[in-house]
Amino acid sequence: MTQFVHLRVHTEYSLVDGVVRVPALMKAVAAAGMPAVALTDQNNLFAMVKFYSEAQKHGIKPVIGVDVLLREGDERAEPSRLTLLVQDNDGYRNLTRLVSRAYLEGQQRGVPMLERAWLDAAWTRGLVALSGGREGDVGRALLGGRVAEARAQLEGWQALFGDRYYLEVQRTGRPGEEEYIRGVLALLADVPAPVVATNDVRFVAPADFEAHEARVCIHEGMLLDDPGRPRRYTEQQYLRSPGEMAALFADLPEAIENSVEIARRCSIDVTLGKSFLPEFPVPSGMTTADFLRQEAARGLGERLAAIERAPELCLKVVARADYESRLALELDVICQMGFAGYFLIVADFIRWARGNGVPVGPGRGSGAGSLVAYSLGITDLDPLRYDLLFERFLNPERVSMPDFDVDFCMEGRD
Repeated sequence: MTQFVHLRVHTEYSLVDGVVRVPALMKAVAAAGMPAVALTDQNNLFAMVKFYSEAQKHGIKPVIGVDVLLREGDERAEPSRLTLLVQDNDGYRNLTRLVSRAYLEGQQRGVPMLERAWLDAAWTRGLVALSGGREGDVGRALLGGRVAEARAQLEGWQALFGDRYYLEVQRTGRPGEEEYIRGVLALLADVPAPVVATNDVRFVAPADFEAHEARVCIHEGMLLDDPGRPRRYTEQQYLRSPGEMAALFADLPEAIENSVEIARRCSIDVTLGKSFLPEFPVPSGMTTADFLRQEAARGLGERLAAIERAPELCLKVVARADYESRLALELDVICQMGFAGYFLIVADFIRWARGNGVPVGPGRGSGAGSLVAYSLGITDLDPLRYDLLFERFLNPERVSMPDFDVDFCMEGRD
């Protein structure tokens, strides 16, 4: 039985040109007997958790990746394309860093892009690269007749990725594909490199093509029946079966075999269902829980001192001992559940906002029932004065992440 793995698939999370729904994708992959499939949405990893979970349910190996855009030196030039696949956990971390940096530093007219300078040995470790076919820099140079440039680009990628860089070939009925493949084969005579076949999948079945085109038109603000709109996709960009792909590339069997080889090389372990909080920096020699207790005690002291200075503002007199026992009870629960850092982090950004002229609301929702939150300045409502229950916010018998509702003023919120 022929084996093949689709390594370039855009789901509905690509937002601009994909209509593949993840559950339907997994059912189709399993029905076709494919052992793995890749997720390569454009410029994002939005579907990763759903994709990983569904793949595990169906006994399919998930290959995680992103279809990225590379900014070219000439600002008027269209960005070239590159597909990055996660080989291991180091590669996953590097890919998340690259995608995040593209959104933070690389946006051009609202489209996140990578700078070539960011792709060095450290940031590409653990990643497998596919050349992008006709839309990659090697492909564009070949189609433009610039063979020397294509050779230089290929050698540059090989110096960076080594044997983890593959020349991508496609046969989806789009202009220039056969010319490009001929150029690739001629180039390989001078610079040996592995090739891999992809189908640049945008929908599961051919019947989904019209829905795909409607999505593209919605994104681009064009009409379906506009004779002048660009047609960049074809009905052939569906999830072809392994047999169909093998027949399509009967003259390049190694391109089919390499798709399986790449899937074998790519393995990642993702822990789901567990919350990971950043570590709040605390003074040397103290634990996060110790620091929270210290800050809460200090904050409560300041709150009680303010109450003593203006007793006429109190609706209800509460003994200091009641405050202290309630604080100790809450701190025990918070530290036992592992949320000491969460309280410190929320208090930190609220304190920063107030200190920098950004008004913050006094607190609402179940979080207003926490004396620790009141002591840290997260809220400005005294829960004992108003008989508010801490157990509505955190309860050891109902373990869930705490969730403070924080209202920042419209002015300065960003």
